[in-house]
Amino acid sequence: MRALPIAVVAAAAALTLTACDSGGSNSTEGGKKASTASSAAASSTACKIDQIGIQVGPANAAPTAGDTGNVPVTLTNKGAECTLQGFPAVKVQDGGTGTDVPEEKSATPPKLTLAASGTASFTITYVRGTAGDGKSLAATTLKIGLPGAATAQSFKWSYGPLAGKTGPNDPNASVSSFQPAGD
Repeated sequence: MRALPIAVVAAAAALTLTACDSGGSNSTEGGKKASTASSAAASSTACKIDQIGIQVGPANAAPTAGDTGNVPVTLTNKGAECTLQGFPAVKVQDGGTGTDVPEEKSATPPKLTLAASGTASFTITYVRGTAGDGKSLAATTLKIGLPGAATAQSFKWSYGPLAGKTGPNDPNASVSSFQPAGD
């Protein structure tokens, strides 16, 4: 049997240990640094409202009481890659009175990774109410927040009163989950 020089055995052992590396930021693959760990960390960071641009509309507004309207909302990531999971927090208000818009019951929200400058959207579907009746909310402000965040951005609600199922605090409306823009 032929003896191998100790340097060859040491080099083979080092290569074997490198192949067993967990893929952290110090490992290499084909001369490039592997970024598996850093990509996973970035994609698991929740999007923050102060790093998201929000555009409300243009809407398919309900023209008269009892009609259904849709208000699309587009979000643009102005920061680093982040994740949206769950439903947006949506509230409509008239002065001091306000109510949360419930989530679509049939929707299962996907986990959506939003790249830098990437876009996502959701839709508010509502039934227009009758001005001055006891069941409608004369909404003037729309507040939009992200899941788990305490802050929200405010926008003008110009789509007429929001119909209530049993009263102004029980809106005949829903909000969809986040979707990739264009879907």
